[in-house]
Amino acid sequence: MNENNLSESGKHWLKKFSSGKGKKKRPSILLCIIIAIILGTLIGGWFPDFALNFSIFGEVFLNSLMMLVVPVVMLSLIIGITRLGNIRNLGSVGGRTIAYYLITSGIAVIIGIILVNIIKPGKGIQPGETHPDFHYTVGGKNNRTVFLSSEKWEKTRYTDKYDIVLIDQAIQGTIESFSDTSVTVKLWESAHAEEQFYIITEDGTQLQFSRIERQLVSAEPELKPSGTGLEIKFSITSKLKGEETGNVGKTLKQILTGDEETGKQGLIPSNIFSAMAHMDILPLIVFALLLGAALSVLGGKANSAINFISTLNDAVMKLVHWIMIVSPIGIFGLITARIGLAGGFKDFLPELISLGKYSMTVMIGLFIHGFIILPLILKVLGKKRPGPYAKGVGAALLNAFSTASSTATLPLTIEGVVEENKVSNKTASFILPLGATINMDGTALYEAVAAIFIAQVYGIHLEPAMMGVVFLTATLAAIGAAGIPEAGLVTMVIVLKAVGLPIEGIGLLLSIDWMLDRFRTTVNVWGDSVGAAVVDTMEEKKKRVISKT
Repeated sequence: MNENNLSESGKHWLKKFSSGKGKKKRPSILLCIIIAIILGTLIGGWFPDFALNFSIFGEVFLNSLMMLVVPVVMLSLIIGITRLGNIRNLGSVGGRTIAYYLITSGIAVIIGIILVNIIKPGKGIQPGETHPDFHYTVGGKNNRTVFLSSEKWEKTRYTDKYDIVLIDQAIQGTIESFSDTSVTVKLWESAHAEEQFYIITEDGTQLQFSRIERQLVSAEPELKPSGTGLEIKFSITSKLKGEETGNVGKTLKQILTGDEETGKQGLIPSNIFSAMAHMDILPLIVFALLLGAALSVLGGKANSAINFISTLNDAVMKLVHWIMIVSPIGIFGLITARIGLAGGFKDFLPELISLGKYSMTVMIGLFIHGFIILPLILKVLGKKRPGPYAKGVGAALLNAFSTASSTATLPLTIEGVVEENKVSNKTASFILPLGATINMDGTALYEAVAAIFIAQVYGIHLEPAMMGVVFLTATLAAIGAAGIPEAGLVTMVIVLKAVGLPIEGIGLLLSIDWMLDRFRTTVNVWGDSVGAAVVDTMEEKKKRVISKT
């Protein structure tokens, strides 16, 4: 587009929104995003089926942000390293950053552990029941209904959060409908199934199979018409099948060396382009650090390359400004479609109410950490006023809430911290990409609360030593929770296995996890932003001390 062909009003509009320097645009964008979230919530809640039509706007917006993650991480980090001056300064920045992340995550976990032990949200929730002496018959359409002979269940109602298991046949199915004398399931499968697969035949027929000990078998096993022994237990989500062997060591090993099965690269990537394609942020950070350090060592010979990379970085940040213009539309699409997918207010609110004490525990913990602990750290160590600082990164925080992804929010986080809050780019460009990957205060708090909540549901008392294990594993497992939506569900397996808790308990949390995920992601991004200010202030103080000596 040639600017000479624009009208005067068009030139004014382009200058206003493309400059990226006008602070007057920030309140209007924030207001539009807030309105978009409110409208999206109302439309998604009242008209869930209609709301799904808006998902395209959210998907395009999210893809636009994800498109910029790799160039933002690579370019901003390389430029930041070259601006450090003496390469030895990298060790100081890195040490302070890691210390901040570990300390704040640990504080978040402690808050969660204290609250969940005071409120006890898991007390009174039925985990299921086992009756090895119950007699039953199988019938109904496709033999998917279990009829009790004469016995009755202890509880009057079970939902699709639960599976019914035919103990003597080692067959189970997720409950579709429930009554005192019968239970209908959606589909029968082996109780030992690890994962579900669908195969489409030439005539278009969809066949479902299960994987058992690396062998594919029909997902609809043959049923005996009657038997003895029934169990009702929490259903394990398909996201977690095959994750039962997860542990802290395995997660840390994957972070360091990668995962051959998924193609995920380790800290030292064997293929940097594969790391880019899979959006593996940690190996990209390592590569950018090494390249930035090499350019710094080259001195004057690298000036042309550094100038070129700096120009590219400015261009990418310009794209971030442009995406911000349409962000309210994208955020509206994300919120509307997600609430619609949850069934709107009609389906979601009863689930939220049924787990009200658990949700309240998590929210109180996030509130204490996000509104008290982090602002206090920002004020005391970062020497900045929390209110104006939060306003400066407001767009990033609202985007984190909408996308539930700290990685997708990273371009906006850098823009808000550097442009609006005037944190040094050389500091922010190192801290924020690293934080989006390993600093998960909200996730660590959530995993600690969820683990102890599940123990309470099953009536399992955790000794102080086991609480210590929860503290350690929740802190470390959060590092493995990549900055993508609902990754905390998978890393939750690590925490549960560490203290010997049944992973089936996670099924109880699925219906509301997507909502809590948005709040904990917002706290994650807020923690990253505060960390950038704290480390930058400490580095500036260190420079002043050195200059005086």
